[in-house]
Amino acid sequence: MDSDDVEPTQSKMGSDVESAQSKTDDGKISIKKSAFRSLVISVVAISIIAAFFAGSYVSLKSNELTKAELNEAIAKLETKIVNAQQQGNQPKVEPISISADDDPSKGDQDAPVTIIEFSDFQCPFCGRFQVETLPSIVEQYVDTGKVKFVFRDFPIQNIHPNALPSAAAAGCANEQNKFWEYHDVLFENQGVWSKVDTASAITIFKEYATKLNFNQEQFDTCLETGKYLPEINNDLNDGRNYGVTGTPGFFIGNEKIGFIKINGAQPFEAFKSVIDSQLNT
Repeated sequence: MDSDDVEPTQSKMGSDVESAQSKTDDGKISIKKSAFRSLVISVVAISIIAAFFAGSYVSLKSNELTKAELNEAIAKLETKIVNAQQQGNQPKVEPISISADDDPSKGDQDAPVTIIEFSDFQCPFCGRFQVETLPSIVEQYVDTGKVKFVFRDFPIQNIHPNALPSAAAAGCANEQNKFWEYHDVLFENQGVWSKVDTASAITIFKEYATKLNFNQEQFDTCLETGKYLPEINNDLNDGRNYGVTGTPGFFIGNEKIGFIKINGAQPFEAFKSVIDSQLNT
């Protein structure tokens, strides 16, 4: 299996670091204020664990640090990090610009936070996200007007031969204002069409359109001519430019505050943490 399609196995600390950091034009790293404290806590916690297994952990009455001691340790580490930044004369980081293009979206178009997903319909981890995580995001954030969710294509054709035609079929569905219905059918039946040759998959895609009461002639012509292949290629190029290397990949934020990147089919709690931090920025 290609590494581009494998859900990241990085630790929570690794995820916190990626979420908390952004790069300047000259390659330097700046820590995002909204994620700063959670990062510091993670560093302190890992330091304690490391010390414990090295046999140097000091046992307290409750075998844990007191709140005052933990706060003091955090404050010292914060000071070191800030001093290191100042010594490096690091310039202020401008918000990362991520375009939603004119791709399918759901939710309030004026929502304060946008989630942009780069996805592959044949990717099993993308399918897991749709089933296990997206429903909670929609219920708690999209339906409440806090988040706009955007879907952009990133078919990894070298390992998913039916990814490109499925994305093209979804584009044809969007043309008839039924993208999300077709999106759901593709993921719900991923185990069926992903196991057949491309010609057979295209036949299945047409059958889904029939079941959803599409204008069949319009859909078939759209799919057979590859009408939306240029749009899909545009999504691919944008994704690569934004640093997407695997699916699913997400960017959460807006143009004013910038976007935080999440890699892989992370649990809802990981998205909730980032969304809430962006809403409160």
